[in-house]
Amino acid sequence: MMTFAQISSLFSNEKISFTIISGYLLLLLLLGLGSSRMFRGTSKDFMLASHSIGPFMLLMSIFGTTMTAFALVGSTGEAFKEGIGVYGMMASSSGIIHSLCFFILGVKLWKLGQKYGYKTQIQYFRDRLDSDKIGLVLFPVIVGLVIPYLLIGVMASGTVIFNTTRGAFPDLFEGGAIPKELASLAICCVVLVYVFFGGMRGTAWANTFQTLVFMVLGVITFVTISAKLGGVTAASEAVMELHPDKLVRTNIPKLQFFTYLFIPLSVGMFPHLFQHWLTARSASTFKLPVVAHPLFIMIVWVPCVLLGVWATSIMTEDGPMFAEKFNANAVLAVMVSKMTTPTLAGFLTAGILAAIMSSLDSQFLCVGTIFTEDMVVHYKGRDKITDTQEIWLARGFIVAIVALTYVLALFLQGTRIFSLAVWCFSGFSSLFPLILAALYWKRLTKAGAYACVIAAFASWLYLFAQADFAGNPDYVLQLSLGGEEYKMMPVVGMIACSTLALVIVSLFTKPPRKETLEKFFPEQTTSK
Repeated sequence: MMTFAQISSLFSNEKISFTIISGYLLLLLLLGLGSSRMFRGTSKDFMLASHSIGPFMLLMSIFGTTMTAFALVGSTGEAFKEGIGVYGMMASSSGIIHSLCFFILGVKLWKLGQKYGYKTQIQYFRDRLDSDKIGLVLFPVIVGLVIPYLLIGVMASGTVIFNTTRGAFPDLFEGGAIPKELASLAICCVVLVYVFFGGMRGTAWANTFQTLVFMVLGVITFVTISAKLGGVTAASEAVMELHPDKLVRTNIPKLQFFTYLFIPLSVGMFPHLFQHWLTARSASTFKLPVVAHPLFIMIVWVPCVLLGVWATSIMTEDGPMFAEKFNANAVLAVMVSKMTTPTLAGFLTAGILAAIMSSLDSQFLCVGTIFTEDMVVHYKGRDKITDTQEIWLARGFIVAIVALTYVLALFLQGTRIFSLAVWCFSGFSSLFPLILAALYWKRLTKAGAYACVIAAFASWLYLFAQADFAGNPDYVLQLSLGGEEYKMMPVVGMIACSTLALVIVSLFTKPPRKETLEKFFPEQTTSK
């Protein structure tokens, strides 16, 4: 039993942030485990919450899973490096494109999922393309792209906790801060526990809670720090005086800036988002997410980008808060720890962790689902695996992916989160032509789909290697025309390769069977 002195020590100024963070993680565990009491014991409930999610919870879970460490930690760090143009580069376009994808893809896929009982993307593509082996191509590509996405969250959580707990444990750790490796491990374990026991229902409940937490605390962070800097006007004037380029323009060329618009298309092929779409209670459930998503993005991104810009006047060598060299990933955490009270820093750090974990849980559950449904159950035979065995297979693979992600994160600490996220999203964007064609182009063939996936992943892998595996954040495609140099984001080359492969191969191969077209395009087929 702890003594009074030991209890009191937890609430010292140095440790109070750690105590609040620990309390938040415990609360989240209790929420996730509590929601598991409503678990119905079926694989459908574990993976899709039995299609019972209403409008508000769908909005919260979808928004929470799309707003990752990239949106909070990454955007603040990138704004610190590049300026206020980061908002227009990613946030404004994402708000519109995400909602458009929910409308033109999500609703249609939900209807098909309800009609034919799909749980994963691969099940849909297998039917739509009339191809039993498409899963063998899509599975490694999808999981291979999800893992960098997971790494973003794991690395960011370690960085945030490390910077917030500096000086709290001088007798235990060097510098007194909880090591990034230990912090990341704790976050992985917390998420693993409530996903393991609660499945999609636990994930949806946790996402709803965490989305509310990081949105509210994000606004509080912004108000508190801006007040410390003398208000929005004073903080912006300080930047204008020292680094005016951060407020009036971006250093990114116009064409490169414009081609960032292709990156938000990634949501169309996010496997975890597909799974969340299928949890909806009805098609009308999508109305609120479609309308409110752009507004929610503005609420989150505007404060984060402005904080990153303001940091340029106080955290550089000519600013008052410059103490040591740090990477862009640490900007938000350092501002929170240096410019707020320990109590508020603890709550604000909990908000940052909420955004990170609200994405990790959906992604962990997703990879467990597609492994179980598309690899084991499909090829071994559904009649040979019980519902209970299916749930435990999913749980086992989730544990394996969590372990793999954690180990990889240990070797990639220091990589810019924004850069790694852009590469991850670009890979999913290169597959966007496949989902769009599958839903709206009857002439898409099995061979065309194979060509699209192979071209997308091959071009992504080649360009990713050219960029030193995200080690070169300034890598772009360059085109020379008429003596002028034009720079574009690598995603343009990926989408061009995948689209050309899909269209050309489809046009030169045998059209889909009549039965397949009647199944997926009944209105168009019967009208002819």
